Amino acid sequence: MTDAERVEKLETTLAYHEQAIEDLSKTVTEQWAQIAELKRLIGNLGERVREIADNPALAEPAEPPPPHY
Repeated sequence: MTDAERVEKLETTLAYHEQAIEDLSKTVTEQWAQIAELKRLIGNLGERVREIADNPALAEPAEPPPPHY
């Protein structure tokens, strides 16, 4: 393998690695946004549970039992 071939192979490998790093970085950024949204939703649900625990009248009425055949 000549020096030129080795350099070309290294440059090609480097280009693939740079693309992979960029793709992974984008994925991590998207996941952090999803995590932030999920944390917000969990916080809202926790607040709702505390409200219902403090005032059971806020809870939705229980479903009636299904008819028996």
